[in-house]
Amino acid sequence: MNELPRREFISTLAKSCLGVGLLPLTENFIHTPCHAFVPKRVSPVRNVIYLNMSGAMSHVDTLDPKPGTTSAGPVEPITTSADDILLSEYLPNIAQQMHNAAIVRSVYTSQGAHQQASYLMHTSYLKRGTITHPTFGSWVSKLTGSINPTIPNHVKIGGGPQIGAGYLESQFGPVPIGNPKSGLANSKMADYLGSNRFDSRLNLVSSINSTFTEKFNQKQVRAYTDLYKDAIKLMASEDLTAFDINKEPEVMHEKYGTSNFGQGCLLARRLVEHGVRYVEVTRGGWDTHSNNFERVEENCVDIDKSIGALLSDLEVRGMLSNVLVVLTSEFGRTPDINQGNGRDHWPMAFSALYAGAGIKGGTTFGKSDDLGKRAVENPVKPEDLNATIAYMMGLEVQNVHYSPSGRPFKVANEGKPIKDIMI
Repeated sequence: MNELPRREFISTLAKSCLGVGLLPLTENFIHTPCHAFVPKRVSPVRNVIYLNMSGAMSHVDTLDPKPGTTSAGPVEPITTSADDILLSEYLPNIAQQMHNAAIVRSVYTSQGAHQQASYLMHTSYLKRGTITHPTFGSWVSKLTGSINPTIPNHVKIGGGPQIGAGYLESQFGPVPIGNPKSGLANSKMADYLGSNRFDSRLNLVSSINSTFTEKFNQKQVRAYTDLYKDAIKLMASEDLTAFDINKEPEVMHEKYGTSNFGQGCLLARRLVEHGVRYVEVTRGGWDTHSNNFERVEENCVDIDKSIGALLSDLEVRGMLSNVLVVLTSEFGRTPDINQGNGRDHWPMAFSALYAGAGIKGGTTFGKSDDLGKRAVENPVKPEDLNATIAYMMGLEVQNVHYSPSGRPFKVANEGKPIKDIMI
């Protein structure tokens, strides 16, 4: 064996099994510790629709009812399409889809403030002042590859936390859609421009910028250039209609509900239909420190209709076998009811729901105590929720990726996939 191959062999062995070696020259370097190996999923999920209940949804009033206890308040449980699984009376449509869903009832987090908890839920890392981590959807965008190269891989609908690609390239960040009824803003060529005139202007801009972009080949500069390239590519794509929910018949709008969240779910279905890998839809209004029961009931009327429609629509279209739907929040709310008839922040126990592709329907995982105060069986962290999505999408959760500064990260930190809820 000559010297160079021998060195390469030793270097590869050291990196793979011992986790040591030279720092990577690019952020794309991946190393897989032998002791942490988790095999890739054989049949990966194609798309994810992530439903973010911003403001902290009360778990005991929705996915983890506690009938007959002081935690329950006036909310009654109802049976579902899955044996032995009860949901809140506020969720009758989701209840009819429980044979396609699994509930994780033992989630807990170390963060009890909205911004920090939401950051952890979306990135799997604690918020630090020294680095901005990529949102999980950005990892999916980077590592799964495009199904449809002419439209974005990652879309965020309805606002939510301002977390983007972090230290990844900007092209992997979410394309924001504030109002789903308005579609993708500024995506058409101005009426007074013909294609020749438009192309001429683009060439002129490219010529003017060429010297600068070559001299300053930096992330921020590339982000500006990539933005133009992606916008132009999208403007020319026939799949731009994916963003136009006005193409849907009126009966479909009514089925999902005409609220922003309902129309956001409808847009999410259209987007995954056209190949978008990861769509997040946010529904705020869950910070119910006062009048919890009235506000939760109003919120649930909205989300129950929309999510029930989304799951049934995906199933009818034959898409539910390829699309994973996830419903969760940044933390739960106190089982104790305060003097304002409300519930306060509660990170010690809350719930998440997974439905669709690869999920063992009609199941629960983990358990909170009798009052919903503590995760007492199979506790699950936000990192585990994200590792579950990553694993189901065929990502190798144990792989280490390096930031441009050489710092090691994993897509879901040290999270472990919840394989008990998977087929």
